Amino acid sequence: MKILSPAISQLARLRMGRIAYFMQYPVQVQQQVFQNLISAAQYTEFGKQHGFSKIYKIEEYKERVPVHTYDTIKPYIQRTMEGQQNVLWNTPIKWFAKSSGTTADKSKFIPVTVESLDECHYRSGRDVISLYYNNFPDSDVFTGKSLIIGGSHQVNKLSEDSDSYCGDLSAVMLQNMPFYGNMIRTPDLEIALMDEWEEKIERMANAVIHENVTSIAGVPTWTIVLIKRIFELTGKDNLADVWPNLELYMHGGVSFTPYRDQFAKLIRNPLMHYQETYNASEGFFAAQDVIGEEGLLLFLNHGIFYEFMPMEELGKENPRTLQLQEVETGKNYALVISTNGGLWRYLVGDTIQFTSLLPYRIKVSGRTKSFINAFGEEVIVENADMAIAKASEATGAVVNDYTAAPVYFSDQGNGGHEWLIEFEVSPSDVNTFVSVLDNTLKSINSDYEAKRHKDIALRPPVVHVLPRGTFCEFLKSKGKLGGQHKVPRLNNDRNYLEEILKFAATMNT
Repeated sequence: MKILSPAISQLARLRMGRIAYFMQYPVQVQQQVFQNLISAAQYTEFGKQHGFSKIYKIEEYKERVPVHTYDTIKPYIQRTMEGQQNVLWNTPIKWFAKSSGTTADKSKFIPVTVESLDECHYRSGRDVISLYYNNFPDSDVFTGKSLIIGGSHQVNKLSEDSDSYCGDLSAVMLQNMPFYGNMIRTPDLEIALMDEWEEKIERMANAVIHENVTSIAGVPTWTIVLIKRIFELTGKDNLADVWPNLELYMHGGVSFTPYRDQFAKLIRNPLMHYQETYNASEGFFAAQDVIGEEGLLLFLNHGIFYEFMPMEELGKENPRTLQLQEVETGKNYALVISTNGGLWRYLVGDTIQFTSLLPYRIKVSGRTKSFINAFGEEVIVENADMAIAKASEATGAVVNDYTAAPVYFSDQGNGGHEWLIEFEVSPSDVNTFVSVLDNTLKSINSDYEAKRHKDIALRPPVVHVLPRGTFCEFLKSKGKLGGQHKVPRLNNDRNYLEEILKFAATMNT
């Protein structure tokens, strides 16, 4: 591997020239991406319906194509999944990235094309390494293996008579990864693609202990689970003692803030670096270019054309969107994308803020809907409302109000969700209420189901029953009693929940 390392590292450094180009000429690069997308798709069914062949300007594109959510673009995706081609994109689509669903669906299926893999996901992966080398020119990260930890890696054929497959994005990427990528990663594909997580963690831990792992890529949730199992097998309590050459952890998918201190305890190495990425099923959008500083460099020549919707436009019939040259720092925008994966003016569901405009750097500021996504579970309010309704129906309960937040990983155990619920009519059995709540979330949200599997990543939810009137008194104490003020159903941090718990404790004294 040391023989191969200099060649790979040199290629990574050469890529910096192209990165520097889109940093220097962002608007021009995005204009070219836009033209390439419209030209490629003009003879698809979607392109013909929306007159792509007559579109020359971005404003014409906005006039002809409405902003889409998954629900509105789903009929095109469904037909593609059934084997019809040239619907959304001009090359065959047989892979679909499965992610958490919408109000109506347990899962979303995002088309993955050859172009979106090669020009977006894989190119972005190479760019992440190039940016890292740009920060640390003397790095030896390619003298060893990269440990890839994804979500649930199951790949399924959609039907017996179709040639279409679905799986988590990480599974799709691993299944189609170029040979050189497989040369520098671990564990073997057989283990990486396992879907039974209890056995997978065991086999992965045993397989990688004796490897020379120099980098790790994955969501913090599963990474911590694996590290703890490795400690059990080796008797160590510092990952640097298992892998002395480990120098880089590439993380994304959830906020790293709650995990930072825990990783510092798990990997006690002053030379350890952490690099954030923003990689979703819909595309690889950004990555940290200055390690240790806030802001992710927006990837502008990766087959994605970006629009940015001011939050006041969200929900309007014809919302206004902005281009790069129109945005401001510190303001929330809903991310709208058009891609070489066949998504057209697609509302991703994330909100972002620009941290700088030269170059364009962003940070993920939240979601367009209330949510919990501390562990990659992406529970949205519609999920929670349905679970509350099912649990109430099963136990004869009537819920006045509720709020929920994550319980973060700690030395005492894995993560979970904590709920504060105020009942008008108490459930016949609180344990049954909690069980139905939990099982309903599993049934309607595939990401939550995967994290809850055998309690490996998420333990069962904890529910606190609050005295009747608690939420009303709390809002009153904040001067927010009234129809325009509501208790947020879901929170991706614990601040609001902790505040209510403290308030409830004072009510009982």
